Amino acid sequence: MANVVVVGAQWGDEGKGKIVDWLSERADIVARFQGGHNAGHTLVIDGATYKLHALPSGVVRGDKISVIGNGVVLDPWHLVEEIAALRGQGVTITPETLLIAENTPLILPIHGELDRAREAAIGVARIGTTGRGIGPAYEDKVGRRSVRVADLADDATLELRVDRALAHHDALRRGLGLAPVDRDALLAGLREVAAEILPYAAPVWKVLNDKRKAGKRILFEGAQGALLDIDFGTYPYVTSSNVIAGQAATGTGIGPGSIDFVLGIVKAYTTRVGEGPFPTELHDADGQRLGERGHEFGTTTGRQRRCGWFDAVLVRQSCATSGIAGIALTKLDVLDGFERLRICTGYELDGERLDYLPTAADQQARVTPVYEDLEGWQESTAGARRWADLPAAAIKYVRRVEELIECPVAMLSTSPERDDTILVTDPFAD
Repeated sequence: MANVVVVGAQWGDEGKGKIVDWLSERADIVARFQGGHNAGHTLVIDGATYKLHALPSGVVRGDKISVIGNGVVLDPWHLVEEIAALRGQGVTITPETLLIAENTPLILPIHGELDRAREAAIGVARIGTTGRGIGPAYEDKVGRRSVRVADLADDATLELRVDRALAHHDALRRGLGLAPVDRDALLAGLREVAAEILPYAAPVWKVLNDKRKAGKRILFEGAQGALLDIDFGTYPYVTSSNVIAGQAATGTGIGPGSIDFVLGIVKAYTTRVGEGPFPTELHDADGQRLGERGHEFGTTTGRQRRCGWFDAVLVRQSCATSGIAGIALTKLDVLDGFERLRICTGYELDGERLDYLPTAADQQARVTPVYEDLEGWQESTAGARRWADLPAAAIKYVRRVEELIECPVAMLSTSPERDDTILVTDPFAD
């Protein structure tokens, strides 16, 4: 049976939540493979709105197994709150329907404190993090000083892990003018939350491989977007993990040969939250219109997103680095009513034409977009579920996007409602 990876192909906020929810009906298991609760997915199902941060989008489907993989960094206190909130909305979450990889690193309060203190100290050179401790938690992972889910089960191991972490963090805190960590309070908090987290702990790598051999369909869900990838994004204005599709394998413990289809989620225009280069950003009435019509505010942060025209160069790069076989094009309806639409087809840098975004930060900041203008449409595309429901100019726009990014449209989304989707290619088809 086919296994599918879903990744954002821009700077995040592409509408992954709806698409993953739409696909989850075909899947048996939905697995998160990277990121933390800085991610945000909004699902609208039968008029009810669910906001997810740490949990996989499939968790609202009671007959699915949801998995938090080892590539995630997990704030256990936030997870407990998120589970309680969803239960309050009538969602059933049990250790049978939610599994957390035993080797998942934890985000501790000291990580958020360090994150925020660093951003404040950096000032004008800030990265624009969410301040939730994601980056420092990943630093501790590669520094081999993480507290992991499995450590919560043994008090002696837990103390050793905490002491190793504090030997590093207290030195950092002194340099930032922060008080030493209250070791006893941290340990007490971890012991208390352990009872809430450990029932969900499981050898996820084994479960997924066993389920795959049994013919179950697995949907791998990423957070953020490929342009925020720690290696292939607009560094240093990136997230702290690998976001591209290859991380689905290492972030869950399943081999890359088990992945059958990579679906890239692509917004019909471009947005970005926080700092960093954005070649097609608009500072005019068109940019404001895109933001207002698209309700461009972050699910997690509430920050207003920067808006611009569709950048085919960047999406083409994402298709290459993630091996994307087809895209789900979202928010096409936001473009309704524009007389003219623009697509970035390349860049100019110091008089030279480029068909990719250069790696050097100074060059990224200096590129200027080369645009192609297309005719807009005045009819509404909102709620369309067939190609025949779309204006001819909208279909022309979609086809031109396909040509420029060198990747076909597999799905087309025309509203936040999950059923307002045109299916071209079923990613789960064998």
